[in-house]
Amino acid sequence: MTQTPSCPPPLPEAEAEDGTEVNTEAENQTENKAGSKAGSKAENQAESPVESQSENPDGPEAEADFELASPVPALTPGQAFDALYAFAAPALVRQAYLLTGRRELARESVERAFQLAWQRWPEVAVDRDPAGWVRAAAYEYAMSPWHRVRLRHRAPEPPPAALDDRRLLSVLLSLPPAYRRTVLLYDGLGIGLPETAAETEASTPAAAGRLLHAREVVAARVPELADPGELRLRLTELGSKESLRTAAKPVVVRSGSERRARRWTRAAVAFTVLLIGSTAFTLRTAPDHYEAPQAPAATISGVPPRSGPGPLSEEEQEIRVKLRSTFQNGPERLRPELR
Repeated sequence: MTQTPSCPPPLPEAEAEDGTEVNTEAENQTENKAGSKAGSKAENQAESPVESQSENPDGPEAEADFELASPVPALTPGQAFDALYAFAAPALVRQAYLLTGRRELARESVERAFQLAWQRWPEVAVDRDPAGWVRAAAYEYAMSPWHRVRLRHRAPEPPPAALDDRRLLSVLLSLPPAYRRTVLLYDGLGIGLPETAAETEASTPAAAGRLLHAREVVAARVPELADPGELRLRLTELGSKESLRTAAKPVVVRSGSERRARRWTRAAVAFTVLLIGSTAFTLRTAPDHYEAPQAPAATISGVPPRSGPGPLSEEEQEIRVKLRSTFQNGPERLRPELR
């Protein structure tokens, strides 16, 4: 049980002699205690502002936490596409040049790949590697065999200025397209062998075989590039040395992709209308029943040929006129006429 400490009772003589002074002194003590409490509280707030702010849950820190917790505004599809284009387009132009040896074709391949990416942006945006998606599309377009029949790509382009660069580029272009692409992905970009095999649509052992064969060819014609590290360095330098014209601006690429999509849509609609019209015309003019073919005519012996009545002579014409002028009925027709 807790005992409350007892206070000494007031002096009876003081109460009896001057009660007013006693009460005043008590009131002063009460005011001094209240003032000391208020002063100590103000001093504590002044000395420790952090503690005073932490006691207030609605202070500046709570507002800062609310601002940090607010969601970051997401990028629009156009902004995301422009960021991907600015990040990947210059490097892709250099890589496409190493695959084809043609500067304009490299630029065109990258533009077409990004146009295709904009047309399929919902698919590309959620892809695990959007830059890899565009790279695969650019490689496929750059290495298409249909470019051989195009007039603008038949004329040879000037080779690199340095002799070593010309030798390396000629060795790369002498490799088959699949081998060239494999060595560029693995040794040029440092992509793993399973990822290289998946991008080139081959099995991992097949990709490894292509890589070894390409390295042997490069080492045989350029012995100083037998080391894979040196080969990777030279591939990077070769792509960066060339003065390649970068692709168009992302806004131009997006507008070109939209125009191309509209043209293909109109062509598809026109072809569908033409197909429907030709089908309707065929159904309208086609026979609806079977007609047996007629046998060819044959001559039969003993049967006289078919002949119709020939033209009338003058005598026969006179008789016909006379018969038509007489009565058609009655007894007059039966009476013979005397001449």
